Amino acid sequence: MPEGTIKRLTDRGFGFIDTGGDKDLFFHSSSLEGVGYDELQEGQRVSFTAGRGPKGPCAENVKLA
Repeated sequence: MPEGTIKRLTDRGFGFIDTGGDKDLFFHSSSLEGVGYDELQEGQRVSFTAGRGPKGPCAENVKLA
């Protein structure tokens, strides 16, 4: 399972993961597993499954690493 670092969280229930590549990966709070959106902090390590959303690549099955 790939890992990354939470780069940015919004007050609208989504955020972005720095995967170490050129672009950050979008995730929505509905993609979280085993953790609530309010418990997340920027800089935390997470693991995820790469997926495809309506606007492009996104992270699914996001959980703390």
